[in-house]
Amino acid sequence: MRVDQQLIAEMIPAKARVLDVGSGDGTLIDYLFRTRGCDARGIEIDMQSVTQSVAHGLPVMHGDADHDLAHYPDDAFDYVVLQRTLQAVERPREVLRQMLRIGRHAIISFPNFGHWRLRLQLLTTGRMPMTSVWSTPWYSTPNIHPCTIRDFLALCEEDGYVVQQWLAVDEDGLKAPWRRSIRFANLFGEQALFLLSRG
Repeated sequence: MRVDQQLIAEMIPAKARVLDVGSGDGTLIDYLFRTRGCDARGIEIDMQSVTQSVAHGLPVMHGDADHDLAHYPDDAFDYVVLQRTLQAVERPREVLRQMLRIGRHAIISFPNFGHWRLRLQLLTTGRMPMTSVWSTPWYSTPNIHPCTIRDFLALCEEDGYVVQQWLAVDEDGLKAPWRRSIRFANLFGEQALFLLSRG
């Protein structure tokens, strides 16, 4: 599992009802089912990933976060997860609203566009940064809404979401020692994870 998936799994209690939006190959769903006894299922836009997941016996449906979350009933899940997908959806604000309508909690992970290396590359080269996380050229990237940790916190405040827990980590999974400082986390955290609930 990726680092963010391991950290997400730590936030989810045993036996929880979980929807993984943008579930990819189903790694997180499989882990939650096998080790935590969760009722975990997924929705994924890439048909090849859906086929792969279903072939491994995982309950994954083909769907789109921007349009299909509206079809789920209120409070259908304990946790709704969006892993490294927020920056690729068309309407991030609406996706978050739907996640917290259909789930009691939302867990979101995303690459932090405020990381110092990205800032430095943009400053020194005048071009869109490229890193191991932001590895696709601007003209072919699915990442249409990159955001920073501070941007995301501002959106949560505007929309009245409660941030129950947040983490900033590097790509190796080392948790940021700047846990108490959003400014430092925004500067040094390569990726962010947030556990939200309704206000």
